[in-house]
Amino acid sequence: MAQFLLETVWLVPLYALIGGLLAVPWSPGIIRKTGPRPAGYVNLVMTFLAFLHSAIALQATWNHPPQEVFIHWLSTAGLDLTIAIEISSISVGAMVVIAGLNLLAQIYAIGYMEMDWGWGRFYSLLGLFEAGLCALALCNNLFFSYVILEILTLGTYLLVGLWFSQPLVVSGARDAFLTKRVGDLFLLIGVLGLWPLAGTWDYNELAVWAKTAEVDPTVITLVGLALIAGPMGKCAQFPLHLWLDEAMEGPVPSTILRNSVVVASGAWVLIKLQPVLTLSPVVSAAMVAIGAFTALGASLIAIAQIDVKRCQSYSVSAYLGLVFIAVGTRQDDAALLLVLTHALSAALLVMSTGGVIWNSISQDVTQLGGLWSRRPISGLAFIVGTLGLIGFPPLGSFWALMELADGLWDTQPWLVGIVIAVNALTAVSLSREFGLIFGGKPKQMSERSPEVHWPMVLPMVILFGFVLHLPLVLQSLSLLPNWATLNKDVALLLIWSSIFGCSVGGVIYLGNIPKPVRLPWKGLQDLLAYDFYTPKLYRMTIIFSVAQLAKFADMIDRFVVDGIVNFVGLFSLLGGEGLKYSTSGQTQTYAFTVLLGVGLLGMWVTWPYWGIQFLELMF
Repeated sequence: MAQFLLETVWLVPLYALIGGLLAVPWSPGIIRKTGPRPAGYVNLVMTFLAFLHSAIALQATWNHPPQEVFIHWLSTAGLDLTIAIEISSISVGAMVVIAGLNLLAQIYAIGYMEMDWGWGRFYSLLGLFEAGLCALALCNNLFFSYVILEILTLGTYLLVGLWFSQPLVVSGARDAFLTKRVGDLFLLIGVLGLWPLAGTWDYNELAVWAKTAEVDPTVITLVGLALIAGPMGKCAQFPLHLWLDEAMEGPVPSTILRNSVVVASGAWVLIKLQPVLTLSPVVSAAMVAIGAFTALGASLIAIAQIDVKRCQSYSVSAYLGLVFIAVGTRQDDAALLLVLTHALSAALLVMSTGGVIWNSISQDVTQLGGLWSRRPISGLAFIVGTLGLIGFPPLGSFWALMELADGLWDTQPWLVGIVIAVNALTAVSLSREFGLIFGGKPKQMSERSPEVHWPMVLPMVILFGFVLHLPLVLQSLSLLPNWATLNKDVALLLIWSSIFGCSVGGVIYLGNIPKPVRLPWKGLQDLLAYDFYTPKLYRMTIIFSVAQLAKFADMIDRFVVDGIVNFVGLFSLLGGEGLKYSTSGQTQTYAFTVLLGVGLLGMWVTWPYWGIQFLELMF
């Protein structure tokens, strides 16, 4: 049975796709008598089957070599588009995480969207997301990975814009879509530019080609920079990071997936392309620089935000910046471990704060407080999510950060300092968020804010337990680094940075220090609060340039294109009106007109021959 499920594991994305399609009739109201709830239940069943199938297949594929399945799609003019599927422990394990988190998000959505009118459309789009992410995990071809990423971009636009009657939601969905499209466009350029160099889009063949490749350094640098632009957008890295903040206008259950596995889709492609990207030292340095700047900058920005979702979205960007550093320094194992531990902890944090948003109306952390006595389960989930996301032993992220920092200690120690700083800043940010939401005295928005009902508590508690037991799971699978070989100095630095960050956040936001806390220099505080003025820079550069280009194109269209068309139309109209008066009914007049026209045409055609002679005689 397990062997059969392993051989057919490539069908797992179809479970979610079928569930999404079956939910479509409830979306426009074709089926009305039952209400929209069956759409959610159908998706829940299909997602559970996907999770069960991939979980059993994972046991069968563990400690076995990867298998490849080829589906021939198109072969013409020397171009062979074959869908390559890799069945390995990593790809199947990724599907287990995706299907499991989607299952929990769908159960959570039953409670969160209890009275919402968009059930059918919401669950259809969740099915599309799960199908795309599972297909991306299995896909072993760069071109089809790009196609899947495009589908996920469209899904993001539709899911963020679920409540399309609200202006902020519409603008958020539009901005998120356009920002990601910038990275996708450069990624397409890189995908097409890589084909003439390598002659293949298969990841395994690209890795073999990269070992002996002799290419022009300038060309591979340009191609590599284009290839990392797509993952930059997906992983919300500077300067393509604003979409994740804009996407927070969507429903919280979709944020559970977006903050955990959707943003990791770009990191997955980046890890797959690592052998190609390391052909250029410039590209590797660019990945490290982008990751370091985003990790530090986003960590600082998160501390200055007052919106619950914005605080967490910038923490996501910061953590994925560490993934960029790991790939840029050729630490693929650390990058995969970072993606896994971050996905689970980030999803738990969203579940915890999502319940607060659901029945507290406000997302402003300065208007909340005193919820610890009223919402103990959500508070405990937030604490565990926080400890699972920072370097706190023995939870998962400690081992991931430890492996990354240990690999950098001897070669690039300055990057270890960035990892330690980001860990401390993340601890401060999450401790601050906890203090403002759960600590202190109740305020007007939180005086009547009881614990959420069971459909939202159940997935939270399940994920709560899994985050706590993740180290045991990793140890049973032999995925944890060996403690005996790790650098104890790095471990102590990580632990002390976590303690320092949590202590600073706790003292300030759980103590009696007057709030809000402001920095001595208002300029620095505004710089962080307004995201380094990135939106304003966008408006002054890209948006202004596009607007001016649009105005110029409109002017060309109105005065040049329309002018030519209008002139031809006016000439035809006047010519027709003039010819109207030349209609006399006399045959000789018509014949004379025809002969005159033929004569003038003949003179124009033969001018190069007799015109020159005529001019010579005249002069």
